[in-house]
Amino acid sequence: MRAVHFGAGNIGRGFIGAVLQDAGYFVTFADVNIELIAKLRSSNGYSLIELGEAKKETHYENFEVLDSTADEAALIAAIGRANVITASVGTNILPAIAPVIARGIQARSIDSPLVIMACENAINATDILSSKILETLIRLPKNIFFANTAVDRIVPMQQADTEPDVAAEKFCEWVIDKSGLAGTDLKIPAATMVDDLQPFIERKLYTVNTAHLTIAYLGQRHGHDTVAESLRDPIVRDVVSRVMEETSMVLVTKHGFDSSDHANYVHRTLLRLANPLLDDQVERVGRQPLRKLSRFERLIGPAALLAELGEKPSALLEVVEASLEFFSQDDPEVQLLSSKLDSLSPWEFTSQVCGILHDHPLATSLEQAIAKHQGTLSHK
Repeated sequence: MRAVHFGAGNIGRGFIGAVLQDAGYFVTFADVNIELIAKLRSSNGYSLIELGEAKKETHYENFEVLDSTADEAALIAAIGRANVITASVGTNILPAIAPVIARGIQARSIDSPLVIMACENAINATDILSSKILETLIRLPKNIFFANTAVDRIVPMQQADTEPDVAAEKFCEWVIDKSGLAGTDLKIPAATMVDDLQPFIERKLYTVNTAHLTIAYLGQRHGHDTVAESLRDPIVRDVVSRVMEETSMVLVTKHGFDSSDHANYVHRTLLRLANPLLDDQVERVGRQPLRKLSRFERLIGPAALLAELGEKPSALLEVVEASLEFFSQDDPEVQLLSSKLDSLSPWEFTSQVCGILHDHPLATSLEQAIAKHQGTLSHK
């Protein structure tokens, strides 16, 4: 079995690529990072170090790595032979990889099914990728299938001198929507196949990602560097607890999760995030604040749903305020966010950045949170 995975970075090596190799796939990594490609090619594989109560190290060498640009012909050939294509490149990069996937599909001469999955921290990311692939193809062959996924594993920023080895938490979850995969024989034992992915996507996004981001923004506000350090701060813990109460209300009401089971899920999530061995930097977690303030992302998404239930998402709005203060020297979105805060009125920011129109029940309280931050800035 063969797989092509776009993105040989931390998630690629430390999660998706590792799970695929564990399942017996020969993995072709495709990337544009010349230094990383060179390290992978010159090494005898790489090791995944799982950071739990006891460290576990697993060596991987059932792969090759291609430069997506310089080795395009070889990449197209690999797609032509593949059973599975996956990607963990960031949702904003998915449109950029669609053309070469389309060319690979056109080059296929085998009748076996090809399953394509975007493995991103976003709702229905595969739909983004498939729409761009279909823009290029005149006709989609019957043996090409797309599946949305929900993926969950914390892989913190790595030290450059340890590459290509990668460290990650022990926990991982890969949930695949099987509703469109009839006629395939997808074999990934570590993945969970479900008929309805939406509850799993929103549970993960509005619990794990929302908690992670809350800790990062509140942690930086209170002078902390790592997620684990931030969680030891009673002020941060209090906000996280209240945020989880709000998102739990949304998830239990909307999807019918058992409240006791979901409380255990939240508890396990916070234990994972508190793992000091991960050395997870709040700056890494908080980056791309503009994207994370968009309509169906991890803050505005649950806040809007809670407002639609007639409740004010006070804790989530507190995190939104903290997100407007977030700073990262190397993140262009931080500068763009600052520019928008300077140039847009509260209602313009709410509608243009957060996607909340004026008649939505969240609009007034969200506009007030934006105005409060802008008022603070104007008095500095």
